[in-house]
Amino acid sequence: MPRTPASPPSGPPRDTTVGIVGGGPAGLLLARLLHRAGIDCVVLEGRDRAYVEQRQRAGILEQGTTDVLRACGAGERLDREGLVHDGIELRYRGRAHRLDFPALTGGRRVTVYAQTEVVKDLTALQLADGPPLLFDARALAVTGADTDRPRIHYTHGGREHTLTCAYVAGCDGFHGVARQAIPESARRTYTRGYPYSWLGVLADVPPARDELVYAHSDRGFALLSMRTPTLSRLYLQVPNGTDPADWPDDRIWDELEARAAVGTVPGRPARGPLTAKAVLPLRGSVTEPMRWGRILLAGDAAHIVPPTGAKGLNLAVADVTVLARALTHRHRTGSADLLDAYSATCLRRVWRAEHFSHFMTTTLHTAPDQSPFDTRLQLAQLDRIAGSRHAAAELAENYTGLPLS
Repeated sequence: MPRTPASPPSGPPRDTTVGIVGGGPAGLLLARLLHRAGIDCVVLEGRDRAYVEQRQRAGILEQGTTDVLRACGAGERLDREGLVHDGIELRYRGRAHRLDFPALTGGRRVTVYAQTEVVKDLTALQLADGPPLLFDARALAVTGADTDRPRIHYTHGGREHTLTCAYVAGCDGFHGVARQAIPESARRTYTRGYPYSWLGVLADVPPARDELVYAHSDRGFALLSMRTPTLSRLYLQVPNGTDPADWPDDRIWDELEARAAVGTVPGRPARGPLTAKAVLPLRGSVTEPMRWGRILLAGDAAHIVPPTGAKGLNLAVADVTVLARALTHRHRTGSADLLDAYSATCLRRVWRAEHFSHFMTTTLHTAPDQSPFDTRLQLAQLDRIAGSRHAAAELAENYTGLPLS
């Protein structure tokens, strides 16, 4: 892969090998991996740094995700502050069943470490010794994707600019310009909506348990999670269109206690101040192909999963790891074989993750039109997980993450 000419010393960069649209975890990690491989790139992020480092997103990192972050030099604070979890607890029908991940998977674990912290770590590395990272650089369009010199048109500092690239990596989400640059005739998007949402809250209280609790109940689903040893992240299934203002603090705590109750088993959430509330719709989406011409999609630009399986951030990391390997192979050997296989390679994992996320969602939530027969099927599935090592191992293997290779 030829390197493009160096940009002038002043003003925004005008050309690069890989133009990365989006400065979230996918774009920042891709930039880090390319930088370490000696491939020049530029990251364009439409928001300011404060916004990017504060937006609340996922917080469960698969084993493979933590391995990649450590390998690229972003593991110091992760290892110091991340909360390593060896399992999760399923609650249903008055019982609690724990899945022991290391015992079921041969030693694999997950780590609780918020996406905001991953972004902070990668941003700091990028600004310290990485390639250019431009905040407040809003991408307007990608043109020439079917040529060998695609261009990203963007605004920065009150002016319009053009970044010419060998490749464009679209890490800018479902509504971003990279995905929209693929002609409608050349892409197909598969979608699935769900008839419920999540009300997510942050609470200034220690977590109810040392590990995540997934609760099935006739009242709806609940998830007891955490961000730190003193900060809880909690979720309730609510109807689509719910206004967080309709849920005062006491109502939220009452509902969490009711849904997570399992008789005398400890672990009900302790009450405390709620510092944030937001409603998150649940949906699945996959756009195929993930490559068209010189555009390569990654993360939410290519796929969205319901959060029940904790796959969104981890899929993005898997995408850019595969993409970085393919671009490095092209750079070092001149062969485009791995780039040509990029979409098919990623989509195999994406659809597996979509299937797992759908399974977790439909097994644990109560649909508005759910019949007693449907509920009995859910309970039978949960009983199978609790009683079958094979079923428990399949859940644990998917939750901790399939191998990247």
